[in-house]
Amino acid sequence: MFTAKVSVWHCYALTALLLSATSCATRDLVAEAGDKKTKVGIVFDIGGKDDRSFNAAAYQGMLRAKKELPIVYRDVEPGDPTSIEPALRAFAQYGYSLVTGVGFAQGPILEQVAQDYPQLHFVIIDSVVEAPNVASLLFKEHEGSFLVGMIAAATSKTGKLGFVGGMDIPLIHKFATGYAEGAKYLNPNIQVSENYVGITDAAWNNPGKGRELANSQYEQGADVIFAAAGNSGLGVFDAAESYKRFAIGVDANQNWVKPGFILTSMIKRIDNAVYSVVKDETEGKFKGGVRVFGLDNDGVGYALDEYNKALIPAAVLEKVEQAKRDIIAGKIKVTDAMAK
Repeated sequence: MFTAKVSVWHCYALTALLLSATSCATRDLVAEAGDKKTKVGIVFDIGGKDDRSFNAAAYQGMLRAKKELPIVYRDVEPGDPTSIEPALRAFAQYGYSLVTGVGFAQGPILEQVAQDYPQLHFVIIDSVVEAPNVASLLFKEHEGSFLVGMIAAATSKTGKLGFVGGMDIPLIHKFATGYAEGAKYLNPNIQVSENYVGITDAAWNNPGKGRELANSQYEQGADVIFAAAGNSGLGVFDAAESYKRFAIGVDANQNWVKPGFILTSMIKRIDNAVYSVVKDETEGKFKGGVRVFGLDNDGVGYALDEYNKALIPAAVLEKVEQAKRDIIAGKIKVTDAMAK
């Protein structure tokens, strides 16, 4: 049940939200009450689980868990930021033993909800909540971005690269900084332009603005643009196809979205990270604290598949793989723009 802080009216509101967001009937919730399977809920970031990027990667991890593990699974796609807290609290009210919040913006909200429900377990992606019942999943995006920066520099014929970020925040600066360092590692004279879609959550879901920024960078001579912008990155891909240039995807493997125009994708294995926490929960092994995923544990990397393997010469891949080994060994230091 809710803590004393939550009114009866609020309780009804949360119930309505969960029912609406998950499209489930009351009888389903009644059935779940007696189900001995682990109940797992996730609240996606703005942009939704079909953004083919950040949220989609988390969703894939949950789908794998649903298929392979004894769980009851439901999700919520909030239409706006004000819906996030009610969604998290609704899952807690119904006794979901593991509740996941996707994205740094949910950190402060999830922290409060986790405090109100200490008997339940929570997961936050891309943020840190210091509580014993919260697992914080972090990624070394700068390391993976360094590698795709090398690939971009090796491919560029103009000596000019671009970067389009979603929200102008330190987290996305990690991508931009790593990308630029990787490019300059291979070609010290290369130029990298950098733009951001916006300064609010809406920046993740504005493909039109993403395309506008990419158009400008291509017009200025960039022939490869790295898009770390969530759903807004799809606009960058459209621009790449229009200008017959390259773009680089992010978070999930996006090579398939515009075959022949996506040079590679900087992958964050959010799917594996999410799956591992759900598995721990089902086995009674959940532990709070920070979990970090980088090159050393395949938490980040670059995508190579049938859609792009003909675009990257073997000699370039050899250099990238050597750099990967050197980063893991500490021989190459990639700047973490969020490091204190």
